[in-house]
Amino acid sequence: MLQIVELLAVISGAIYGVLLARQHKMDFVGVFSLAFIVAFGGGTLRDLFLDRHPLFWIRESHYPIIVFGIAIAAFFILKVPKYSERLLNLPDALGLGFFSIAGADAALDEGTSWFIAAMLGAVTGTFGGVIGDTICNRIPSLFHPSTPLYATCSFVGSWVFILLSQWPVTEKLAAPVAITLIVLFRLAALQRGWKLPALAADAVDGAEARDD
Repeated sequence: MLQIVELLAVISGAIYGVLLARQHKMDFVGVFSLAFIVAFGGGTLRDLFLDRHPLFWIRESHYPIIVFGIAIAAFFILKVPKYSERLLNLPDALGLGFFSIAGADAALDEGTSWFIAAMLGAVTGTFGGVIGDTICNRIPSLFHPSTPLYATCSFVGSWVFILLSQWPVTEKLAAPVAITLIVLFRLAALQRGWKLPALAADAVDGAEARDD
């Protein structure tokens, strides 16, 4: 089940990377590179933190081939509308859900605490997009105060997965329930503009004044 989740995460991440690259009018090298980075960035960081070798996309050597195929198909077939920002929302939400649960499960397999597993679920789910945004010379949406809830969706969903997976009665439902929660939570946040409160400007100015 979780191998399927990881595969779907890679596909969703690659599609998001392709759409982001096409939005910025990149050539095929750019399209494939961004698809590769978004699909594998968060999971690679997770594996490095957990000291897992080989990295998951090297161990599962068909993953890069799948990403390459998606990049080729998208580059030569897909036509991206001029205003394509909304196209990013669904693969972004799906990738967030799939990768978060794959990350949390990998951390639990390595014997981490529940809190660390939830954190690594969020890292796995979000940091491919962070790296992709950085390459596109954009402030990563994860860190932007105007961004609707993103890492919060991943963190909450990872906790739901961890808790449900501890009991035999709910273990089989843990992944699908948590993934569905993350995807719907993220899409609802985008639709309704749910955000965490930002640090007030006067508080920042006051802190800077004290430093001076």
